[in-house]
Amino acid sequence: MNDETLISAGPFPGVSRRTFLQFCVTVAVTLGLPAGSEHAIAQAIVSKRRPPVIWLQFSECTGCTESMLRSDHPAIDKLILELISLDYHETLFAGAGHQAEAARNASMAENKGKYILVVEGAIPAGDNGIYCKVGGRTAVEILNECAQDAAAVIALGSCASWGGVPSTKPNPTGCVGVDEILKRPVVNIPGCPPNPYNFLSTVVSYITYGKFPELDDKGRPKFAYSRMIHENCERRPHFDAGRFAQEFGDPGHRAGWCLYKLGCKGPETRANCPAVLFGNVGGGSWPVGTGHPCIGCTEKGIGFEKPIFALAELKGVMPPASYPGIIEQQGSGVTIGSVGVAAAAVGAVVGASVAMASNLGKGSKPEDPPEGKE
Repeated sequence: MNDETLISAGPFPGVSRRTFLQFCVTVAVTLGLPAGSEHAIAQAIVSKRRPPVIWLQFSECTGCTESMLRSDHPAIDKLILELISLDYHETLFAGAGHQAEAARNASMAENKGKYILVVEGAIPAGDNGIYCKVGGRTAVEILNECAQDAAAVIALGSCASWGGVPSTKPNPTGCVGVDEILKRPVVNIPGCPPNPYNFLSTVVSYITYGKFPELDDKGRPKFAYSRMIHENCERRPHFDAGRFAQEFGDPGHRAGWCLYKLGCKGPETRANCPAVLFGNVGGGSWPVGTGHPCIGCTEKGIGFEKPIFALAELKGVMPPASYPGIIEQQGSGVTIGSVGVAAAAVGAVVGASVAMASNLGKGSKPEDPPEGKE
C-alpha cells in the first residue's frame, strides 16, 4: 500500500487535472512560496510514495477529525486520504480492538523512521496517566512508543498543542500538550478545531521539500500563525471608527460592528482564520464572520483560560470606554447633525492651533492678506 504512487490513481479518481493543479497552487500560495512552486508540489505528490501516517486520539472531542472530514476544497476523500497512507486512525478504522492495534504495530515496524505521527487530543499525565487508556495502556505510554521512531510529530488542534479544553482549571487529570511529554521537536497546529488546510499545507510541504514550513517560537507554522486575527478581520474598520456591539442582538451587532466589547480576542490571537475560511458552502465562513467573538483558541493562556467576555489586550492604543451616541436622543436637543458640526468646528480650531504652533520659533512672519481681503 505504501509503495503505491499517486499517479497510479490517475492521479486522483474523479479529480480533473485542472482541479488538481488549482489545489497545488492554493497550497503554494497558502505557504507563501514563490511562483512556480506549484509544479514542484504537483510533481512531489504524483511521484513520491505516500507517507505513512499513524493518527492517535486521546483526550479530545474528535472535532479535529470531523473538521478534516468536512473539508471539500478539494474533497477530503480525494486528496487527504489519497495523499497519505492512513495506517491507523481509531475513528476511521473499520477494524477495532486487537485488529486495529496490530495494524498500528505493523506499520510502525515496516516504516520505522519514515512515518508521520499525528496526535489529536491532550495527554492526561496525572496519576501516572490512568485517566486515558487504549488497549490497557496509558496515553503517555502509547505516545512515547509511537513517537520514538516517527520521522515527525504533528500536534493537531489546541488540545494536542497545549492542553486545550481538557487542561482548563482545575484540570484533575493533569492534561498537557504533546510537547510537554515528548523530548523532541513537535509541530503544533492549534485551533478548536484547526483549519484543515493548515494541516494539509503543512503535510504537503513536508512531502515536497522533506521538511516542515518555518515555525514560530511556539512550534506553529508561520504561514498560518504569524499575523494577528485583528489585522485581517472584516470588522476592523468598525473598530477603528469606534463602532462596537455592546451586547448580542443589539443594533450594532446586527449591523456587523466590531465585537471587541463582547470579548473578542482577535487583537491578541495569531491565526489565518479571516483569510482561510472554514467550509465551502456559500463561500465559507468563520466565527467572527457569523457574529461570535474570537475566543483565542490558537493561543495558550487565552483560549479556554481567559474569561470569554474579558477584553483582549491591545498592543496599540486602547479604545475609549465610551463614545458619543450616534443615534439621536429624543428631547436631548442634540442631533447627529449638530454633533457633526460641533466636531468639525473643534477640528478646525485644533488644526489652526497646530498650524500656528508649527511656525513658532521659526522667525517666520505671517503673510499679509491679499489685497482687498483684509
